[in-house]
Amino acid sequence: MTEAEWLAATDPTPMLAFIRSKVSERKLRLFAVACCQGACRLLQSQRFQNAIEMSELFADGLASDGKLRKARSQARESARLILSPGRVPPWSRAVRILSARSMVISVCSRNIDEVIQALSHVCVTADSSESDELNRKLERQHRAAVLREVVQFRPVAADPLWLTSTVLALAEGIYAANAFDRLPILADALQDVGCSSDDILSHLRSDGPHVKGCWALDGVLGKS
Repeated sequence: MTEAEWLAATDPTPMLAFIRSKVSERKLRLFAVACCQGACRLLQSQRFQNAIEMSELFADGLASDGKLRKARSQARESARLILSPGRVPPWSRAVRILSARSMVISVCSRNIDEVIQALSHVCVTADSSESDELNRKLERQHRAAVLREVVQFRPVAADPLWLTSTVLALAEGIYAANAFDRLPILADALQDVGCSSDDILSHLRSDGPHVKGCWALDGVLGKS
């Protein structure tokens, strides 16, 4: 895949195939977690949200195998209740719920191959007047954009001279709080200390989508 193809891609499947052996499991898992946010909103279950949050913590080494397994097990228990007798929603919504719950449970697997396999199926996770096929197309486009947010085609390294205490404190705060609205402030701070990378500065100031695993923020924090 060329850089031009990467930047123009509207389907994450060939992009994932291209980078699968080139990036860390952390990057792949954080990408998957970001893709599950719509599914969690559709499911409206705290256990599913907890499971995704635990997968995110696991990606950063902040949760054990046992905690991830427990969160996944609790999500499975909730899955059995969502479509229990007497609670079945209209057919089209039920199909979306079944697809969403399957994706979330798979993304909470310890096995990164299962996590990636879960993303091969694009489910419609929101009610819309548009056709399901159009919504699937839009979801694929969104995922491609998120993958470009997490993985840069040509990595740009942060100069150690830019990593002042102020810059690092800002970056760490943004990362811990998922406060991506502060990324332009980080860009200003980097520019103030001599950052000359247009790629980094323009990305931090862009509209995103920005998620945990953002390649520019990771570069400042030394994460891979």
